[in-house]
Amino acid sequence: MRRLAIIAVALLILLIAAAGGVSYWVYSNVHTPHPHTKGDDFVRIEKGSTPKEIIAKLADEGVISSYTATYIYFRLYGDASKLEAGDYQFESPITPIQALKELESGEQRTIKLTIPEGFTRFDIAKRITQRFPQNPPLDEQAVLALMDDTSLIRDIAPNAKNLEGYMYPSTYSVPRDAKPADVIKIMVEQFRKVWKPEWNDLAKQLGRSPNDIVTIGSLIETESGVEAERPTVASVIYNRLNRGIPLGIDQTVVYIAKMENRWDGTINMSDLNADSPYNTRKYADLPPGPISSVSESALNAALHPAQTNYLYYVRNVELNDGSHWFYSSAAEFEKGKAEYQQWLEQQRAEKRAEENSNN
Repeated sequence: MRRLAIIAVALLILLIAAAGGVSYWVYSNVHTPHPHTKGDDFVRIEKGSTPKEIIAKLADEGVISSYTATYIYFRLYGDASKLEAGDYQFESPITPIQALKELESGEQRTIKLTIPEGFTRFDIAKRITQRFPQNPPLDEQAVLALMDDTSLIRDIAPNAKNLEGYMYPSTYSVPRDAKPADVIKIMVEQFRKVWKPEWNDLAKQLGRSPNDIVTIGSLIETESGVEAERPTVASVIYNRLNRGIPLGIDQTVVYIAKMENRWDGTINMSDLNADSPYNTRKYADLPPGPISSVSESALNAALHPAQTNYLYYVRNVELNDGSHWFYSSAAEFEKGKAEYQQWLEQQRAEKRAEENSNN
């Protein structure tokens, strides 16, 4: 009897351990984002499909990685009555839980449009033409022309020449039959939701117009993706503006090349010497307008710059996380710049060596 009791206890412990292992596997699987190749396609969920059939469909399409884990989770926590038939687009990557929630939302026949922070109007026009094919087709230049209508922002930026900086970067669910003008309006309306009325007063206190703030925000957006240092980047911009020093931001010459339809992915000497008011290497002032879409983080930094004496910054090669070193003196800056150039050349040499070894 004692031996049987020991065996029973051992079996119970094994069962508990196994159950715990399965629970952990299920939990981990349904909470882990899964990359897939169906982000631009619609997955059709037929009317009358059972949860088992729906989850199998998601697994067959590659939207989820494990049918079994997702089905176990759904049997424990899901509600079959909430799953809706229709045509769905699933972002990549996506967790099984997120996919199931989309099926509960009933958002059918919408196109997911993602506009990353820092996208220019040229990038946005290209993406709109790719995601919203028209009949007859509408080319990028036609979409760009729609962005010249500034009536939606006239109260914020009465002198703006186009909607650059005012089409908010985000992921949108847009009706499939939406026209490019509708898509542009949705993005501008989102910007207006982000832009707070009190920001007009903050801009005035800084001696700047709202359009100046959006322009400065766009410069910050292209210079740093590290939110914690953005107010410090803003301080460098303001310090240089106040001293009449050219900002020297290379992304402005990239923007010139895009405006002139000659951007080839490389900053050339001809770009740096471009005679344009957007060239912040040549002209000691803000460019005439924003140079990219602007996030709330960058706008906040433009409105709340740190109080520093910094005039320069260089990429931090020690952390190599997109952050920067900041300097007050030209001598310190030149030293940091030399270290960066040395690091950059080392990176190029390693890349060349890797390419040669592969060949």
